[in-house]
Amino acid sequence: MNPSPTARPVQVGIMHGRLSPPFEGRFQAFPADSWREEFARARDAGLVSIEWIHERPHLAENPIGSASGLDEIRRLSEATGVRIRSICADYFMTELLIRDGRPDADTWEHLRWLIGQAAILGLDYIVLPFVDSSSLRHDAASRELLATQLGDLQPLLDRHGLELHLETDLPPSDFAGLLDQCPPGIRANYDTGNSASLGYRPSEELAAYGHRLGSVHIKDRLRGGGTVEPGTGDTDFAACFAAFLRLGYDRPYILQTARGQEGGEVELAIAHRRFVEEHLEEARHES
Repeated sequence: MNPSPTARPVQVGIMHGRLSPPFEGRFQAFPADSWREEFARARDAGLVSIEWIHERPHLAENPIGSASGLDEIRRLSEATGVRIRSICADYFMTELLIRDGRPDADTWEHLRWLIGQAAILGLDYIVLPFVDSSSLRHDAASRELLATQLGDLQPLLDRHGLELHLETDLPPSDFAGLLDQCPPGIRANYDTGNSASLGYRPSEELAAYGHRLGSVHIKDRLRGGGTVEPGTGDTDFAACFAAFLRLGYDRPYILQTARGQEGGEVELAIAHRRFVEEHLEEARHES
């Protein structure tokens, strides 16, 4: 079947920092010395948005924390046409929302503050990662407590028109169970590479919780291994994109892909954008 002539253009964004050399040698980090330049680089790469990183290192230098910084973000966004629609809140991988089986009051207060800052910028959602150091995979009691605490945030989310998207390493049934305990403003972030690394099957995952899908991170990983160039790992992109189309997903696909040679970030982003566009086109023809 040919794609519908009214199908929306593919929207591809990118994770903050991927349009700069690795800041302080870290694979993913807030690019404190080049965040301004990334707006024009994203435009040049044909990308529609940047997913902003909020993390503990260099917190004072992140413009999302001040009124003048928010103004500068808005000016750069308007000048380039590159939107900031979301935040990847890596802050909560080190500052845990649930610590030793209890909610950390200061960290939850920081999340409420971040929701307020995101609202001022008119963002759509914040991604909360529960992987690696913040994983709740083997702690069902903490997952239940998390759901309760997130439920308390729903009125605040409603007031600001925001969503929270959970990125987890949970098996499909456990993630679906967690989302079932949460209010509708809490949705799923689906990371194509992380799922492949864990050995999960896209068809099973998205059958379990695809109705709560809120955002997508695009990358390729080896099963049990790290991030590799898209198309060279174990991610079943055909199955992923077919499922996204069936679900009617029409938000940006955020590139969180492998890095290449320093200085070639824009060219690599163009190649990875085209990878997404081509795979979606193939999925449309197969549907």
